[in-house]
Amino acid sequence: MASELKLRIDEAAATVRARAGSGAAPEVGIILGTGLGDFADAMKVDAVVPYHEIPGFPVSTVESHAGELHLGTLAGRRVAVMKGRAHYYEGYTMQQVAFPVRVLKALGCRTLIVTNAVGGMNPDMPAGTIVLTTDHINLMGDSPLIGPNDDELGPRFPDMSEPYSRALIALAEDVALAAKLPLQRGVFVGVHGPNLETAAEYRFLRWIGADVVGMSLVPENLVAVHGGMRVLSFNVVTDECLPDHLEPASIPKILEVAGRAAPALSRLVTEIVRRLNEAA
Repeated sequence: MASELKLRIDEAAATVRARAGSGAAPEVGIILGTGLGDFADAMKVDAVVPYHEIPGFPVSTVESHAGELHLGTLAGRRVAVMKGRAHYYEGYTMQQVAFPVRVLKALGCRTLIVTNAVGGMNPDMPAGTIVLTTDHINLMGDSPLIGPNDDELGPRFPDMSEPYSRALIALAEDVALAAKLPLQRGVFVGVHGPNLETAAEYRFLRWIGADVVGMSLVPENLVAVHGGMRVLSFNVVTDECLPDHLEPASIPKILEVAGRAAPALSRLVTEIVRRLNEAA
């Protein structure tokens, strides 16, 4: 007998299929972070489904997150693009935050590409730097996998030795090199927010091995890995979090930096999707 979670996933997926028709069989799911929502303009869109029309989908309360699922074609492949996401700090549970990833998997996505706007603690990664996530540290204090496990969705104890696909990372670096786009590797640390960190906290996060910090990605990654999806993650450093030179964060500036990086990120992701077979 299907679990309650599986039934809710199937209901949401059926709703998307009914709205999108033939456009609801995507191979790749893409989640767009703060200030990066215009990436969906690069694809041929067949259907747009607002999150509030999908049963169980959390609706973002953050102004810069549109809250729409775009289904269509990018670089010759069927894709589902989430313009915006919900966050743990908005009051949703971890299970609710990660629920859209479950639905993407049910729709057919085997690969998940996630973009994030982040704070940069590595002095070699100034604002505007695009950083590939090679690993993460979960300091969010929770996990979307806590609770009864449905073996149909994934194993009770998912292995995390390769949370971000090494084959996709290698492909991304090849694409960036060919396009002459600077790209760095880094470790992401997830915090729950919504407050930004103190100088002492930034110093601690850097000391434990993190390069960038954000308030998303980790729950989405955990559910994707649990479901057997391959994950690739890009971070755009939108503000520099250097504890000895810390300045107040400016949301308009963060959005402006993310917007400047968005075209390069769009080129990267589009070409990666086009060459996805090379990372099979």
